Amino acid sequence: MRTTLRLAVGLAAGCGLGPTVFAQTPAGLDLQVYAGLTITGAVATVYSVEFVTDISQTNTPSAWRCLEYLQLPASPYLWTDKSALATRKRFYRAVAIEAPRNMVFIPPGTFRMGSPPDEQPPQVVAGPQTAVTISRGFWMGKYEVTQGEYETATGSNPSYYCGQRGDFYYGIDPNRPVESMSWSDATNYCNIVTVQAQRAGRIPVNCVYRLPTEAEWEYACRAWTSTRFSYGEDPGSTDSTTVPFLIVGYTNLGNHAWYAENSSFRTHAVGQKLPNPWGLFDMHGNVYELCQKCSGAYSGGIVVDPPPQASWLAVCRGGSWIDAAWGCFSSNHGYVILDSYPGDSNLGFRVVLAPSTYE
Repeated sequence: MRTTLRLAVGLAAGCGLGPTVFAQTPAGLDLQVYAGLTITGAVATVYSVEFVTDISQTNTPSAWRCLEYLQLPASPYLWTDKSALATRKRFYRAVAIEAPRNMVFIPPGTFRMGSPPDEQPPQVVAGPQTAVTISRGFWMGKYEVTQGEYETATGSNPSYYCGQRGDFYYGIDPNRPVESMSWSDATNYCNIVTVQAQRAGRIPVNCVYRLPTEAEWEYACRAWTSTRFSYGEDPGSTDSTTVPFLIVGYTNLGNHAWYAENSSFRTHAVGQKLPNPWGLFDMHGNVYELCQKCSGAYSGGIVVDPPPQASWLAVCRGGSWIDAAWGCFSSNHGYVILDSYPGDSNLGFRVVLAPSTYE
């Protein structure tokens, strides 16, 4: 739900105009020497910072475009529009929003992507480690997309772990993650729920539900950690260098993930294991999670918002019910052909909500 508890309109012309934002005050214009606005509100509230280019459009809800989702770090807070050209006119507002259903806000920040070269077993090493900055916050699904959510949106449920399959009956549980669909099926789901939310006025018209980029996924999974798992290195863990698929010695992973040792080789309803520090469930195990198209080899050095590249491959992250423990490392990744169908029964996805940077 979007609420206009904090509202402001400002004009960016040359260096810019923009007002201070106060609760329940009429919209107005205030001369500034920057393109942006000052937001006063409850710290940690998430705002949709939006703009229009014509003052006559300020009363037309569909005209506003979201520049970013901002979690207010202090009050008052000076926000500036780094994307505005000096010759561009923009009118701004900041709209306080409630968390979308079953989504968690992921703040911007910098992390080290990939694994250190001495991480064991060596098959897992993804590198070279790269310092990645995620410059804008985004919303991410608290859970993997479920069979029930997928069927409600698309009218179908391709999942293998649903009902009778050969000699086995897996029951009907709409809270299991959806699987056995292609990358195109996953992106089609994102398109459908985007249109529904836009038409209902729940999100700005230029915001979309989509798959995360690989960098966004690992950043969200790690949640400021740099260890093998988002909950730590796992005390007492050992790794086999001679038999890489051996499941050995992981003391706490079973509390956080469905993987080969405890899954009975099938998916399980989402949200039954402990979440990561940012409140995201099943980031380790249950089903692999599809991301955007492959971003290519890690570059090393420092990178800002690495985008997906044109590719016939998509990235999948997080490990699954069939994987050994090391397959659930925060750094572990795999690849799938974009339109392979039917998809694997250990492959699902979760969604991100953000302005439409990657389409």
